[in-house]
Amino acid sequence: MGYEYRSERAIRDNCRTYSARSVCHVVLSIEAVLAGMMVPWCSNAAGILTLNEVEVRADARNLIGTADSANEGTVLKRQLDERTVYRPGELLETVPGLIVTQHSGEGKANQYFARGFNLDHGTDLRITVDGMLVNQRSHGHGQGWADMNFIIPELAGGLRYQKGPYYADLGDFSSAGAVSMSYVDKLPRGIANYGVGQQGFIRGLLAKSYEAGNGNFLYAFELLTKDGPWINKENYKKFNAVLRYSQNTGNTRFNITAMGYGGNWNATDQIPQRAVTWGLIPRLGAIDPSDGGESHRFSLSAALQHTSNHGVTRANLYTIHSNLALFSNFTYFLDDPINGDQFSQTDKRFQSAFNLNHTWVTGLAGFAFENLAGIQVQSDVIDNGLLSTQQRRVLSVTRKDHVLENSVGLYYQNSVQWLEKFRSVAGVRSDFYWFDINSNIDANSGREYDSITNPKLSLIFGPWAKTEYYFNYGSGFHSNDARGVTTTVDPKSREPVSRVHPLVRSTGYEAGLRTAIIPGLQASITFFQLDLASELLFVGDAGTTEASRPSRRKGFELSAFYMPNNWLMMDLDYALADARFTDWDPAGNHIPGAVKGVGKFAVAVDNLGPLFGSMQIRYFGKRPQVEDNSIQSGNTVTVNGQIGIKIDKKFRVMLQVFNLFNTKAHAIDYYYTSRLPNEPDAGIADRHFHPIESRSFRINLVGNF
Repeated sequence: MGYEYRSERAIRDNCRTYSARSVCHVVLSIEAVLAGMMVPWCSNAAGILTLNEVEVRADARNLIGTADSANEGTVLKRQLDERTVYRPGELLETVPGLIVTQHSGEGKANQYFARGFNLDHGTDLRITVDGMLVNQRSHGHGQGWADMNFIIPELAGGLRYQKGPYYADLGDFSSAGAVSMSYVDKLPRGIANYGVGQQGFIRGLLAKSYEAGNGNFLYAFELLTKDGPWINKENYKKFNAVLRYSQNTGNTRFNITAMGYGGNWNATDQIPQRAVTWGLIPRLGAIDPSDGGESHRFSLSAALQHTSNHGVTRANLYTIHSNLALFSNFTYFLDDPINGDQFSQTDKRFQSAFNLNHTWVTGLAGFAFENLAGIQVQSDVIDNGLLSTQQRRVLSVTRKDHVLENSVGLYYQNSVQWLEKFRSVAGVRSDFYWFDINSNIDANSGREYDSITNPKLSLIFGPWAKTEYYFNYGSGFHSNDARGVTTTVDPKSREPVSRVHPLVRSTGYEAGLRTAIIPGLQASITFFQLDLASELLFVGDAGTTEASRPSRRKGFELSAFYMPNNWLMMDLDYALADARFTDWDPAGNHIPGAVKGVGKFAVAVDNLGPLFGSMQIRYFGKRPQVEDNSIQSGNTVTVNGQIGIKIDKKFRVMLQVFNLFNTKAHAIDYYYTSRLPNEPDAGIADRHFHPIESRSFRINLVGNF
């Protein structure tokens, strides 16, 4: 079930006896909110007063009085538990306006779409899990690589999402948005889950938590295999493991967590439309059946939160070791008519980070100022490469690089309740980056430094009639691949190329409202504009960096969550965006792959006898494929759902269905030039697509102990 906490305004009403202008807060990490923890405290000019007993009643999704914009929100654990997802990354589709898809094998990072972006594998969507940044910078396959395959859905405690560059504590990759997922510290009961289904699906999960000393010890182990509907079976195999110890009582709370993931797979990448039309391959076939990959990820993390009369201090520390070997062939025989164009991208890294922040309150002229200051330090030691291969056999080395990338982010944020119906949040963030690249091509080696400072401002009015209004401004950034910062020659042709700027600024403007005027309903609408100085991205498939043009995205997002009672829950969102290049070019000003409209509707029924179930409808709108918009992708509508029965309090059975109406639509589309055997040397420009997986069923047997 969903966790609840009392709103800031309700707590503030209990604090007025301390000072006419005292401000009361619920200051804690979102992980704590979604795990049912809360640390309420009041402040006035004399200092901070802890409230030991505060009644917990309000819905956790009611952010009126606490949110800084209309675009931020929370997703409850109950919503995640009742979601029918084909792959773990699709849990993020509970975020309004966000689409998660795939264009290759299951072990590869997802493709993300939001706010008029084709975010590729995570270029401008910041994803963290238990405080660990999932996006990997200067990755072998592309900047921002965010692989969610290590997630165990049953352990997800909830999500917090924020859109736009308006938040001082969010740095790299967050221009379009940020999603923070928490893991639970303990489970109400142990979970034993065994699932079987069509397309070779088998999954087993065992998870349980125990009281240990003053805290809890939690473990989870998952094994999965899946072939998919493809002619060339995926033979995807993965394991996941989690060990966690936590203490969540007293003024000091902490957890220590170890995670491990490994996977290997065959891939059916996107295929050319002409190959299917001409009957060369079936719709679920592959051009190069040797594509695929293997990866692993191991992490050790610790998080701490300490509450005192001086405020709340939070810290987390983690280190991640990951390794990926990816084999792809998107152009087939265009570059090498004899051996084919398959290439391998490798990435091996140690990623370490330390994050520390402190929240405190000071009084001045009768006002209480809530202050937040923090530092974020990250270091990446990376070895990656681009190799020419044939059937996963290395033919030649295009480039190999040893990359050291270090960064420090400093931020400060100040919140003030100026009037009963008006408050402001102002912040500033400075980021400093150091790059050191040692390449097998001497001309592409070197060192570089860059920094950027970004202001943030939010103005919040209300609430009136349980409705609050927001105006936001801020600038942010995304980093570019370190190799592009020092590259001076193309690694294939050895022709001169221009270096790129390490850090690229984004600037956003937004207005919106949030309302809870109807009991059980939480709704918001947001109008936004986001400008990027340049969409500079490392093109991992070619081993080079391209600087694209400046751009602007504008649109709106609408979301509504309705829970009128404890057995019915409905979630609706729709977003529309217009994405254009802002300079002139005869090719046109549309941004290829930029999503226009997306929408989702989910309904879940539970706590109404032994039966329970849910259904999700997903609309993925058209995208321009070329700059003049003369070629567009189609739209995609899919329906997933599940129905189950509770045999008793400890055992239930679920039947899940994916792509209920067996649509033949596309998961993703691209338009580029490729060459099949016996075609002209210059190749043929064509639509390339990855089909939606055909309808499949799974049965899950879940026991609690």
